[in-house]
Amino acid sequence: MSAKYFHLTVKEIIDETPDTKTFSFWHPIHQAISYKAGQFLTLIPEIEGKKVRRSYSMSSSPNKDASLAVTIKRVPGGLVSNYLCDNLKVGDAIETMEPMGHFVIEPNPTKERVIVLFGGGSGITPLMSIAKSVLPVETKTKVYLVYGSRNEENIIFKKQLDELEAQYSNRFKVLHVLSQPSYTWIGYKTRINQASAVTFLKQDFAIDIAKAEYYLCGPEGMMQHVEAAIKIFGVTDNQIHKEHFFSAHDEKAMEDEDEAGSLKEQTITIQYEGNDYTVVVKPHETILDAALRDDIDLPYSCQAGMCTACMGKCIAGKVSMDEEDGLTDNEIKQGYILTCVAHPTSSGVVIEID
Repeated sequence: MSAKYFHLTVKEIIDETPDTKTFSFWHPIHQAISYKAGQFLTLIPEIEGKKVRRSYSMSSSPNKDASLAVTIKRVPGGLVSNYLCDNLKVGDAIETMEPMGHFVIEPNPTKERVIVLFGGGSGITPLMSIAKSVLPVETKTKVYLVYGSRNEENIIFKKQLDELEAQYSNRFKVLHVLSQPSYTWIGYKTRINQASAVTFLKQDFAIDIAKAEYYLCGPEGMMQHVEAAIKIFGVTDNQIHKEHFFSAHDEKAMEDEDEAGSLKEQTITIQYEGNDYTVVVKPHETILDAALRDDIDLPYSCQAGMCTACMGKCIAGKVSMDEEDGLTDNEIKQGYILTCVAHPTSSGVVIEID
């Protein structure tokens, strides 16, 4: 099934911090866009005559907010984030892909559970959506948030988080962790790492660590530290959900990457929307790069192997991937690949795209 595209009109813009803005959008006329808490929206602005795509987690709640919204933080050297923050205005229309992503939660009023959210920087965005979605629906569930920021003025959603904490005082607790706070800050001055994560869970929240569900979103190092900490207490992989963010620094690294010497030019077949396309993939190209070069409009979003928008299935031949974190082990065993980071390593490769 092909991805859907929409043109959404900006309804409101809120300055969250000096370098972060929330953009809310009107739903299309006669159609409400459905999504799950934690999913992302891919924006497709045209910059200097070229369409570019970036994925931004939605900070809105599908069951609480009338409009869908993304929150965008400026990134040094970030082409798209900076362009959107500087140029997108109320009333402007922008092309988007339908919401996607597997970092989701579906609130269930019959559930009574403990959910712990760990966020760093702009990683708060999907966690905000999750908290706002779960708290009104699961009236017996407790939600805890550990949120790491640089300093007080960089705390995204500070006012909203305070309001949620007041509204759900017996079921929602927020712990702000600042790495470079002002001298008047009386909270934690540290980073979220393996040792501090244990302290937060045992001393500040006093929860049964082994029984909670965990949602992590932020810098890769932070998530690795938290995962290592909670696994000490017997937390299993299926209790841990992670969202990997793709930054402008990753983008630059991709652009600077040398041509892979071990790869050879291969001719592959792509089955998409009822057609068979023959595509020549050069050594330095991914399967997605080669398809787009041939004007085959395959679905894609982050181009970093994280979002799964470009997922296909290798039904013949062999393929290698630069990055596998976006897929589950079971999906990889079944032959699923992400075309944006995939290279054919044998002749006769056939890729099936739903």
